[in-house]
Formats: sequence, C-alpha cells, structure tokens
Amino acid sequence: MSILLSIETATTNCSVSLSKEGETFALLEDYNNNYSHAERLHVFIEQILQENNISKSDLVAVAVSKGPGSYTGLRIGVSAAKGLCFALGIPLIAVPTLESLAHQVVVKEGVIIPLLDARRMEVYSAVYQADYNPIRNTDAEILTETIYLNYLKDSPVYFIGNGVEKAKNIIKHDNAFFIDGKLPSANEISAIAYNKYKKNDIEDVAYFEPYYLKDFVALKPKPKS
Repeated sequence: MSILLSIETATTNCSVSLSKEGETFALLEDYNNNYSHAERLHVFIEQILQENNISKSDLVAVAVSKGPGSYTGLRIGVSAAKGLCFALGIPLIAVPTLESLAHQVVVKEGVIIPLLDARRMEVYSAVYQADYNPIRNTDAEILTETIYLNYLKDSPVYFIGNGVEKAKNIIKHDNAFFIDGKLPSANEISAIAYNKYKKNDIEDVAYFEPYYLKDFVALKPKPKS
C-alpha cells in the first residue's frame, strides 16, 4: 500500500494531503489570504495522520511543491518535507507548483496557463496542453495584452492561479477564460507524485532546494514617522 504525504506551501494556501496509489483520500488546508505555514503546517501534518489512523512509518514517500512561489512558504514546506524524509528514511519527491495547479483545470481541448503573482505586473507562468503535457516551461514574465496571443489566436486558453486578478485586467480576448479564486493545493500533487514515485524520480534529501526562479529581494522597511 503506497501512502504518500503531500505538502503545498508555495502560496498562502497551507495544504497537506494523504494519498494511496495516487488517489487523495484526506486533505487539510487553510485556504485564505494570510500566510499561516509556520503555525499550521506541522499541526496539519500531525492532524491528518491521526485522523486517518496513519503512522509516519506507513508513509512510503513525502512529496512537496517545489516552486516557484513565496520564498518563505517554499522554505517552510521543503524543510518540513526534508525533515520527515531524513527521519523516516523515505524518498523526497518534488512536484512543480505550476504543474499541479494546472491539474485543477479539466478540459478536453485548449491550453492551460497557471499564473502565480510575482509582484508588480510580473507573474510566474507555464503553458500546458489540455492533457497537461508541457508546451512551455516555467518562466517569470511581465503581463502585456499580447503576451499569450500565440495561444489565444488558435484555441481557448484557461488561466488559473492568484495571478489571474492582474491578468484579466490586461488580457482581453474572446478565447481567454479566467478561473478565479484558485491556489495550488496538495490535492493535485498526489497523482503527479505517485507517478514520479513509481519511476523512482526522487530528490537528494540532503541537497534539494526549492525552485525560487528569481533571486530574493528584501523589501526595505518603511521609515518611522
């Protein structure tokens, strides 16, 4: 019985799931606009295990959202995942954040573009076919009216993620469809992680780092009045 624990902390959603053979059977998440990972992640992990009568020794691997996303959120999630894997002697599986986000869109045709907010008018994005095969890898880019025109002119394009709010004010096209209020979740990590587990597509626990994509830029504190 292949039970995986999945962790998603790339955005404000602190999310954990348990899955068997790639099917999620338990999910806990704090789906709001505030970062609560430091307070809730370890509590959620213990809670989801206890509520489902699963021991840590029952886990065959831990999967984690690898980024891009929030620097702090990614660090917290990856640190927790690595700690569990090291303590239990089980594999670490890394799942691209935008890939799992794309799996929330279920369509028969068209293009899926997950968008994560990356400050100002910039987003982290990737492009997938309706069957989730990648068309273009993850990148950081500035939103413009014509940025995705090559995809929009030929087929419907489904945008999802917390970058949608910015995108729908800029991208005006009949083929653009915006899915509001969605964040990456551990629920969609399950199937992707299980496929990686079966192929032994795992990470080096000691050296794995999140995929930040951009260098961290600390904001200057506001001067005291």
